[in-house]
Amino acid sequence: MANIKSAQKRIKVTANKTLRNKMIKSALKTEIKNFEASVAGGNKEEASTLFTKTAKTLDMAATKGVVHKNMAARKKSRLATKLNAMA
Repeated sequence: MANIKSAQKRIKVTANKTLRNKMIKSALKTEIKNFEASVAGGNKEEASTLFTKTAKTLDMAATKGVVHKNMAARKKSRLATKLNAMA
């Protein structure tokens, strides 16, 4: 454990940020999994609404710095391709 007060604070802040990032990343993975399950099930209406929700979650994660913006754009593009392939 750190002895310096500022180092102790940094440990606390980092722990809080790590927890927040984990929650956001976990929610993101769940959204993507739900979307892909809907696509596999062949439900176009549900898939399109889930795509919108997933894209929003990806954008929010990129804004917060949890994932890189290019990674978010790449994921959205690939998910959109899956959605369009259903037609």
